[in-house]
Amino acid sequence: MFQVRIHGRGGQGVVTAAEMLSIAAFREGKHAQAFPSFGSERTGAPVVAYCRIDDKEIRVREPILEPDALIIQDPTLLHQVDVFAGLRPGGYILINTARSFADLGLQDFVRRFKARAVPATELAMKHVGRPVPNAALLGAFAALSRLISLQSVAEAINEKFGGKVAAANVAAAGAAYEALNHAEAA
Repeated sequence: MFQVRIHGRGGQGVVTAAEMLSIAAFREGKHAQAFPSFGSERTGAPVVAYCRIDDKEIRVREPILEPDALIIQDPTLLHQVDVFAGLRPGGYILINTARSFADLGLQDFVRRFKARAVPATELAMKHVGRPVPNAALLGAFAALSRLISLQSVAEAINEKFGGKVAAANVAAAGAAYEALNHAEAA
């Protein structure tokens, strides 16, 4: 079973990201579940959502304490919440930032994990016109993990939103996917 924990703030689409990730996995014939964990339910408050993906039925229903991957939608949480708690050795870290891991004081993580950064908020502003990084991060996650395809991410976004909103988010996801693939090739 592959387990993903998504950290962000209320209003950034954290819960929607987990839901779309599970839809993308389902579209690829996998079993998936997504669920949130809320503290204070207000815009700007820390929010965590979870997604599990497996080839067989998923029966477990508790929060993910030892994720295989972390998606961090808001880098201001890096020094406020222990976002890295329980991350499995060799796991994936995807952070929404244009800064380097060295600039963030996280250079050791690059050596121990499959850690990448993508400016998802900038891509969302460019394509969606709003600072909602979730779709862009899902595109980048598809490139980083190869667990799901960009096409499945696009289908999940279209299922969730439809119309112009979906098209804009698909464009942001595609741009993040390409940015991560370009960085990997460099």
